[in-house]
Amino acid sequence: MSHEIEDNYKEKDFRYNRVSSSRFVFYVSFFCILAFVLGGCFRLYKQRYKGKPDVEIQSSTKYTPEYK
Repeated sequence: MSHEIEDNYKEKDFRYNRVSSSRFVFYVSFFCILAFVLGGCFRLYKQRYKGKPDVEIQSSTKYTPEYK
């Protein structure tokens, strides 16, 4: 009787049940990787290129230069 209780305990315990522990480790690693990917995407979105700046270009450095 005590042997059956011990087997039942080992069946439910995280350390002894390889299927439950593997599933748990898989889900934890999956959600951690997903969180890092979504966090990286959000950071890239926050630091995105806002638009084309208005930059003065010298007329002598254009494709068709204009000299004085």
